[in-house]
Amino acid sequence: MPLFSKQFKISKQLSTVQMIVLFYVSAVVFSTVLLSMPFFKEAGASLSFLDTVFTAISAISVTGLTVVSTAETFNTAGHIALAFILQFGGIGIMTLGTFVYILFGKKIGLRGRQLIRIDQNRTTLSGLVKLMLKILQIIIIIELIGTIILSTYFLTYFDTWQEALIQGFFGAVSATTNAGFDITGNSLIPFADDYFVQFINMVLLILGAIGFPVLIEIQELLGGKHKDVHERNTFSLFTKLTTITFFSLVVIGAVLILLFEQNNFFADKTWHEQLFYSLFQSVTTRNGGLATMDMNEFSTPTLLMISGLMFIGASPSSVGGGIRTTTFAIMLLSIYNYAKGNQSIKVFGRQINQDDIVRSYIVITTASMLCVASTIILTVTENFPAIAIMFEVFSAFGTTGLSMGITPELSDFGKGVIMFLMFVGRIGIFSFLFIIRGKEKQDVFRYPTEKIIIG
Repeated sequence: MPLFSKQFKISKQLSTVQMIVLFYVSAVVFSTVLLSMPFFKEAGASLSFLDTVFTAISAISVTGLTVVSTAETFNTAGHIALAFILQFGGIGIMTLGTFVYILFGKKIGLRGRQLIRIDQNRTTLSGLVKLMLKILQIIIIIELIGTIILSTYFLTYFDTWQEALIQGFFGAVSATTNAGFDITGNSLIPFADDYFVQFINMVLLILGAIGFPVLIEIQELLGGKHKDVHERNTFSLFTKLTTITFFSLVVIGAVLILLFEQNNFFADKTWHEQLFYSLFQSVTTRNGGLATMDMNEFSTPTLLMISGLMFIGASPSSVGGGIRTTTFAIMLLSIYNYAKGNQSIKVFGRQINQDDIVRSYIVITTASMLCVASTIILTVTENFPAIAIMFEVFSAFGTTGLSMGITPELSDFGKGVIMFLMFVGRIGIFSFLFIIRGKEKQDVFRYPTEKIIIG
């Protein structure tokens, strides 16, 4: 049945957000069936139904938390199938759905455009189809270049060009979509001393997490495609705010890891080892999930700080999850401006919409309550240190995929909680709230306002 078919009767009964959630649920079901196929698994490998669902949700949400070894469970065909699922989760169901629909010569109607708008966190309906095609084009080009570079370089690591190709292809897709899955069997730890592999992966992780609108604006700037000659050398407020916040978090994260681990993990490391360990682990907290070391080797302050970075996550309209960089930036700006006595938030010659400020605090508050509640629940049901559970929770919600190794040992209930967090992290807090939201009602009457003591 076509994605935007008018005959799709369920769409008439569901809101746009509920339809998006239904599409992602359908994608999880499809991925579960696909990963259950015996010809995608290594001989003798087994995967329970719950673990298959867990893997499917982790792939669709591009998280990377795994209850089994991807390298040992799935064969080459399975790795290709998993990479296909990562594309759906990373780029977005509506992006690939739009491409397929256009491929068959169909036009995207109003309902379809509304679905795209929600899936990509856009504010208008104009230019959405062109936007989807641009996103697909950019991501495929990035993955293709990444595959060529990594596959060629991996010829020095693997015996055959076929093995180098599949490692390079899967690595490029996993990094670009910030999925965190690996087929090395040990993430990027085998390349802990190879700075070239780390550098390429960091570039791919950043390009995937920084936000599609940012990539499109950069492409248009380089190509000189702008509506107004006066805007030729300028970026939008979104691009300025999210880029500065994104890279500030990367730098701050790297510096804090360096400081916290000087007398711990870095005690016997050279300056360049310290630099790359810190920088890579900071970049991967944006949503990557790949690691060049065992997270258990970090001290508690570092793990707490990394948990906070994973909670913030990537930029909006990207492959990542979390509360998003712009939400965090608006919170900081609102606190600063309130402390200064300003009535509004002004930045880069623009004023932040009041609704966006309210929405930011709703996202932060709801996400915090979800993560805190999940952490408390899992400390009761699971027999692991609180720091390991908290780390897992924030990693799942941020769809990051970093772990202290407790994922396979979680109880069925614990896995269920993590699956829920991964799914909410992928669809976003507002989509989660709108699932249960009723129709918006206009106030028929108003009561007198009265101030309440705050703080």
